[in-house]
Amino acid sequence: MGEIQRPGALYQQVAAEIRNGIVEGEYKPGAPLPSEAQLIERYGVSRPTVRKAISALRAEGLIEVIHGKGSYVRALPAPAVNIERTITRSGKSFRTGHHDWQQIEDPAIYRTTTTATTGPLLQLAEGEALFAVDRLLSDPHTDTRALHRVLIPFATADQVEELSDAPDTEPEQIYALLTAAGHKLSWDETVSARMPLPDERDTLRVPDATPILLASRLTLGTDQRPLVLEELRTGADRAQLAYHLTADSPRALHAV
Repeated sequence: MGEIQRPGALYQQVAAEIRNGIVEGEYKPGAPLPSEAQLIERYGVSRPTVRKAISALRAEGLIEVIHGKGSYVRALPAPAVNIERTITRSGKSFRTGHHDWQQIEDPAIYRTTTTATTGPLLQLAEGEALFAVDRLLSDPHTDTRALHRVLIPFATADQVEELSDAPDTEPEQIYALLTAAGHKLSWDETVSARMPLPDERDTLRVPDATPILLASRLTLGTDQRPLVLEELRTGADRAQLAYHLTADSPRALHAV
């Protein structure tokens, strides 16, 4: 390729040429890109233009810059772990797909309020009081990390005395307590992806320009009234969510 001659900002044109080289296999995953000097000579542009092009590709997640070594095409390995998002029951006991994950630190227990996002899910007005429990989990086999949050409305805690005294009760035990209180439980779950906040990126050890997966699980009682909201956040490069679906499920992602 010679000098850039297409219309548009020069750095965007250089980025497009390098991007095409990645897509077409000229630059293999894990391989280094040409040096700044080589790119300057190849495309006939200035050093600032090359650096802006590299920054743009880094923001897209196509390359990573290793200090002192240069720019490398980012490898995209298969996710390290499957997180089974099913719920199983044996007698009075429940089990979730991340039951065997280890807690890296003690749970953080605090009081909070519903937001514009969590309020509608729990069918509560914004600003309603909740118990919140945050856990940092790690898969013992891959070291993949996940942030797990449980939000318990005060109305739910009032029904089950144990939850008022110990909001940090494990989710599986919460299901058992709600069942013992007379609820026939079901679950709704939605999954989305977004870019992490700075503290999430550091805690989950998510690479630059990598989204996180957010699974929001709502526990419903006999009358389909929301009782508990759980949120699981993990790096999209490290994990994928797996679901078991049955033909008689009333909802496409209805947990079984």
